Amino acid sequence: MPTIAKPNETTLDRIKLPFTFDVAKMQEEIKPLQQNQFVYYNAVQLRAPAHMVDTSLPFPPPANDYADGSWTDWLDTPTLKTMPYIASVIDSFRDYTTVNLVRLLRLAPMSEVKEHTDPTLGLEIERSMIRLTIPIVSNDQVTFYLNDKPVPLQTGECWYLRLTDPHRVLNHGQTERINMTIDVLPTDKMKAIILGR
Repeated sequence: MPTIAKPNETTLDRIKLPFTFDVAKMQEEIKPLQQNQFVYYNAVQLRAPAHMVDTSLPFPPPANDYADGSWTDWLDTPTLKTMPYIASVIDSFRDYTTVNLVRLLRLAPMSEVKEHTDPTLGLEIERSMIRLTIPIVSNDQVTFYLNDKPVPLQTGECWYLRLTDPHRVLNHGQTERINMTIDVLPTDKMKAIILGR
């Protein structure tokens, strides 16, 4: 694995992690999904709360705090079971952390995600998850802005982004953008990778 420099405070909102994945294999596995039409934005669940995957399971009881994902069990969806390589990508993080929610986030051509924050998706937040982002399909007219600065995301790379900060996405291209997001717990092993220790 390549090494990454230990970030300083000014770069802590975006950190490219020392993982790269086979873009061609991922793109091949998601081709059937791309035949499904959608307007603007589409989230495809690959891991989800257990009761949503298996509807015979009871709805989990109310929780005081939902931020770290411990309020429910998480299961792979039938969609993920058709994607062995992508499943192996997700499994590769289990050596470092617990994997909860996983989605493919599709943004249509000539669309944008308005600026917003995700209050519980930051390394500094106690009892939270953090989100890893792996771009799978993109074009040169896609820009992800974090704190008003572009993040140079490239397909097959893996990034930690501090999404408690303001962020937005522009897709001014003629093709859709698809990122895989993997919500994990900020374990000591995961923090060490993110912080380059």
